[in-house]
Amino acid sequence: MSDSLRMIAPMPRLRGDGDTWVSEVRRLESMGFDSVSVSEHVTRGWQLSPLVAMAYAAASTSRLRVLSLALPNDLHHPALLAKNIATMDVLSGGRVTLGIGAGWEEGDCTTLGIPFHNGGTRVARLSEALEVIRRYFTTDTVDFVGDHYRINGMEALPRCVQRPNPPILVGAGGPRMLDLAGRTADIVGLHARMDDNAIDDAAVADLTAVRIAEKVGRVRTSAAAAGRPPPAFQFSCYHVDVTDFPSAQRSSWAARVAAHAEMLAGSPAVLTGTAIRCADQLREWRDRFGITYWNLGRSDGAAARIIEQLDRSNELAASI
Repeated sequence: MSDSLRMIAPMPRLRGDGDTWVSEVRRLESMGFDSVSVSEHVTRGWQLSPLVAMAYAAASTSRLRVLSLALPNDLHHPALLAKNIATMDVLSGGRVTLGIGAGWEEGDCTTLGIPFHNGGTRVARLSEALEVIRRYFTTDTVDFVGDHYRINGMEALPRCVQRPNPPILVGAGGPRMLDLAGRTADIVGLHARMDDNAIDDAAVADLTAVRIAEKVGRVRTSAAAAGRPPPAFQFSCYHVDVTDFPSAQRSSWAARVAAHAEMLAGSPAVLTGTAIRCADQLREWRDRFGITYWNLGRSDGAAARIIEQLDRSNELAASI
């Protein structure tokens, strides 16, 4: 993986018709973002179907990559998900990244009548799902027998453009997930540990600089033990305050993080200062933590100012 920085923008919300949404996606591409990302929930007013939105965004642009950040595993069958991603990969010319996690929002499952398993079971199901997905990307036929999934001679079609596979991002916060991500992921999305499946003070406290460094070290240790090269790292910076650009509306995560800014001093969860200072800070965090994929929240104008500073130093990744 390159040491260049890759900037990720959240998928635009639906504020009008489809043409308006496409215009917003194209604007993000023109601003220099590497990727546009979309999360998945079926509660709390979440709008977009992620796979459909990703495909439409890819079809509406020429350079922009699309990323699921991240899909709850239990809302998808892994073999069918792999087929959807492979199809998107071919039709987009290789501009898709699959982000997936164990899921934390209980309402996503209960709303659909799906069991919300305990943490250990969700991690075990995700581990099997990742094996199925990678087999689909790298073999002609998928056969798999596990405790949670069974695949019988599924043809792995279409064949992906990106070889050996589209990048797989695994979101991870707790020890079991960090170990799994180290063993299986191309990119690890570092996140807070959420033992109570809630955005609370305990989760925010797990985002200090010390805790982020520990998470990175655990992932790298697990990757080495599995005989794999260390994966790249992605991080979502929650409280972004670029002093030469007005702040955007805050998410629930951002509000929590902002309230604990003093505790999170030095953490990549908080990014403040001029655009030049923020660009310097991202470089420092890249060198300290190895984080090269950055999501700076919904203030795309502020992020664009930072992108301008990085671009002047040629530290943005070249488009794929």
